[in-house]
Amino acid sequence: MRLVFAGTPEVAVPALDALIASDRHEVVAVVTRPDAPAGRGRRLVASPVAERAEEAGIEVLKPVRPREEDFLARLREIAPDCCPVVAYGALLPKAALDIPAHGWVNLHFSLLPAWRGAAPVQHAVLAGDEVTGASTFQIEEGLDSGPVYGVLTEQVRPTDTSGDLLTRLAFAGSGLLVATMDGIEDGTLQAVPQPAEGVTLAPKIEVEDAKVDWTAPALRVDRVIRGCAPAPGAWTVFRGERLKLMSAASAAAHDELALAPGALAVTKKAVYAGTGSHPLELVWVQPQGKKPMKAADWARGVRIEAGERLGDRA
Repeated sequence: MRLVFAGTPEVAVPALDALIASDRHEVVAVVTRPDAPAGRGRRLVASPVAERAEEAGIEVLKPVRPREEDFLARLREIAPDCCPVVAYGALLPKAALDIPAHGWVNLHFSLLPAWRGAAPVQHAVLAGDEVTGASTFQIEEGLDSGPVYGVLTEQVRPTDTSGDLLTRLAFAGSGLLVATMDGIEDGTLQAVPQPAEGVTLAPKIEVEDAKVDWTAPALRVDRVIRGCAPAPGAWTVFRGERLKLMSAASAAAHDELALAPGALAVTKKAVYAGTGSHPLELVWVQPQGKKPMKAADWARGVRIEAGERLGDRA
């Protein structure tokens, strides 16, 4: 089939690569978000999908809004059979949805109807799901509500961050997306409506959502740290400045540590923080304006004083 691929971030690149490598399909164009400012100089930078498409010599379309008539006209000229989508980042109007003969097919990183929305992997980690997965479905005007072509499952490991889990799903899901294109082309695959039960929503995780509540149980704090890594990054306050929390580990075995929520205990090799249950060991942190570092190195540098705690001042 003639395909127009829509995607923007790095997580969409494995699927684009898999489709380019497919013997049965031709990626004739890519749709991605416009170049965006990045880095300290705020220089405009093309999306990872745009960069990969340009390397492969594929036409790149960057509409500010996919309802723009120039974009729709070019899409009609290209006349794709199907438009596979991975993390494109913009709502598609009906005028665009109606152009390809087989519609737009999204690779979504959850087992639909669970975790419809922008941040399915983060919400799966935050909720403590033991199993998640990926689904391919026909895009319609509702939020991730279209009929499903195929699914795969993935175990959520106890130490997984959202970044770890998303990376595995991106590579596994690329094979699912190619298989879905194959099945649509040869007519062996039919989309099945999603069940009405089990719908959960996964809105974007905002920075304020990632603030750690040290009065919460250690299990909850650990999920926030892992679920918000790498973005937007769990955080707390120390000496009036934000401190990002990159990773942590359970310290339940340290019965001798009786720490109040947010209270700190420092040894030569480790830093412990109190929660609403047992303490957590802080493993990697990122002080405001600095690079990530081991928590023990951070503690030595700031010389934590007796009685200081995390989250004291907002």
